[in-house]
Amino acid sequence: MDSPSVAVVILNWNGRSFLERFLPFLTSTTYPNMRIIVADNGSTDDSVTFLRTHYPSVGQILNQENLGFAGGYNQALKEVKAEYYVLLNSDVEVTPGWLEPMVALLEKDGTIGACQPKLLSWAQRDAFEYAGGAGGWLDAFGYPFCRGRIFDHCEKDRGQYDDASPVFWASGAALFIRAGLFHSVGGFDGYFFAHQEEIDLCWRIQRAGHRVYACPASVVFHVGGGTLPKGNARKVFLNFRNNLIMLYKNLPWSEKIWKIPFRIMLDAVSAWKNIPAGEFGYFLAVVKAHFAFFIWICFRQAKLVPYPRDTGQLQGLYRGNVAWDHFVKGKKLFSQIVKPLIFAQQQ
Repeated sequence: MDSPSVAVVILNWNGRSFLERFLPFLTSTTYPNMRIIVADNGSTDDSVTFLRTHYPSVGQILNQENLGFAGGYNQALKEVKAEYYVLLNSDVEVTPGWLEPMVALLEKDGTIGACQPKLLSWAQRDAFEYAGGAGGWLDAFGYPFCRGRIFDHCEKDRGQYDDASPVFWASGAALFIRAGLFHSVGGFDGYFFAHQEEIDLCWRIQRAGHRVYACPASVVFHVGGGTLPKGNARKVFLNFRNNLIMLYKNLPWSEKIWKIPFRIMLDAVSAWKNIPAGEFGYFLAVVKAHFAFFIWICFRQAKLVPYPRDTGQLQGLYRGNVAWDHFVKGKKLFSQIVKPLIFAQQQ
């Protein structure tokens, strides 16, 4: 029996140094029915020339301009035929046997639409990496967190999250997804450009009746911050704006009518809190994000394609407020927030 076809697609933007460093690990993958494609997002460095010279067997798709993570992948994947996609950041180091567990997981259970490997830090290899840890969760007010990462606190990996488990979202740094499902739910929201687009996608995947999983039997190492460094004003703007848009798109009216104003208030507290620390750029980025969200409501939300409401209970959704738990109660570990809740529900 032939192995399912897998296309590993790397979206590249001026990432020649990452391609040079990490492609050798990827090309050593032993999975028999895999092809590697680099979708170049209008790079101005020598990425394309480097690939043609040193990796002629790696496929290339050339976007004419930088369409962002969301738009770049949407455009590129129109040209990619496979049973499964792996959307892989250029700054990810894969490990031997990384692909097979994810293929096996989705082949075994048709209700699982997407999954991610365990993401560890490339620089601190015994710690979880910010972008996805061992699978993403979402709290009731739209704050994303991970098994192994609460806000900026990343745990050491001691095998505590080595179980394959349903989660709310899978990281876009290494997203394994059924190709047909990606297209049937509409792909990424191109308006997001970058940041939070994979959470929005996974929310729609769950609303369509599929599940999202963490697959820690697969391990990769992620550099992180390769395109927009942490604290970058553009990154802050996109995260805050896109999070509000995601809530508006996916929450029922009974929830969005009060949760979004409450979330805006929490954002404002975060913005003002950073002024004494000299982070005026952060403050300004949050203000701009709120204005951009209201502009989106006025001019863009009417164009939303109607989508079925939740077909079942959302997995990986924490009904509390993770910001309160972390910043007020001092809880730094995922297990301190979620595991007690799970245990109580089992009693």
